[in-house]
Amino acid sequence: MVALTSLSHGAGCGCKLPAASIGPLLAQLPSHSDANVLVGFDTADDAGVYRLRDDLAIVQTVDFFTPIVDDPFDFGRVAAANALSDIYAMGATPVSALNLVAFSLQSLGADVLVEILRGGAQITAQAGVAILGGHSIDDPEPKYGLAVCGVVHPDEVLTNAGGRAGDAIVLTKPLGAGAVSTAIKRGLPAPLADTVSVMTTLNREAMLAARTAGARALTDVTGFGLLGHLHELALASGVSARLEAAAVPAIDGVLALLGDPQAHAVAGGTRRNRAHAEQFTSFAADVSEARRWLMCDAMTSGGLLAAVAPERAGELPGAVIGSLTAGRPGAIAVG
Repeated sequence: MVALTSLSHGAGCGCKLPAASIGPLLAQLPSHSDANVLVGFDTADDAGVYRLRDDLAIVQTVDFFTPIVDDPFDFGRVAAANALSDIYAMGATPVSALNLVAFSLQSLGADVLVEILRGGAQITAQAGVAILGGHSIDDPEPKYGLAVCGVVHPDEVLTNAGGRAGDAIVLTKPLGAGAVSTAIKRGLPAPLADTVSVMTTLNREAMLAARTAGARALTDVTGFGLLGHLHELALASGVSARLEAAAVPAIDGVLALLGDPQAHAVAGGTRRNRAHAEQFTSFAADVSEARRWLMCDAMTSGGLLAAVAPERAGELPGAVIGSLTAGRPGAIAVG
């Protein structure tokens, strides 16, 4: 069987267009004028929200990417969990999805595609989401993901724009999937099983805990890395942020990979993330290179990043990694 990652130019969410390029492109598009659009693309949030009636809004997202693992079944699972995460990051419940497939039947065969779709179906079934159909194209570089629809009460939407100075920042999953995928692609030993477990864990329970704890802002950490997604949250909320580098959780073994210059485990997407982060991030001198790379890791199907009152931060799974502060919107200080 062909190793799926050998066919991808950038693994998982690392194949996204750079954050530094997306903003200027979106700025050229007309803004919406429909009063029922509760969340559009103005604040770089995780999904769009449209009010249908006073007590019901739909939440829509789409996410697909190139293989981050070689096993087709696991690729399908990871891609589905990643797509569903955008709905959870809005405080919503996903209800239906459409498969998105780019694939070469001639090169890879139908059995591989069946396994990818079976993996996606397992995760959506676990989430209680109905797959209603989908769309496919012939493509030598395989890609898979979902277009997902969710529901939420209009008054209960959680966006990335509600954070306040003084809020604690909680991250619910460890980082490092980009480093692990890159290491494996280059023939290096890396904690693949642990990484797949992280990426296929749904963010449903973390979202429910965030809602119960009264989280004021919510997003997830994927291809733009922790610093990129925290920057979007802080910018949309009109605040700065401070992170404690030592508190940021990593998948076991990832810091060793990132700290070894001979390992070459830094993904291309991670390098782009770091170049972008240098525009709004300051690092204390004692923050190691491994931890700087970790916070820029092009994560796939990462955890939720929540801004919550500090006295309630312990109600969420994961780690308290810093706080929102008064200051230049979007700026991040790492100590």
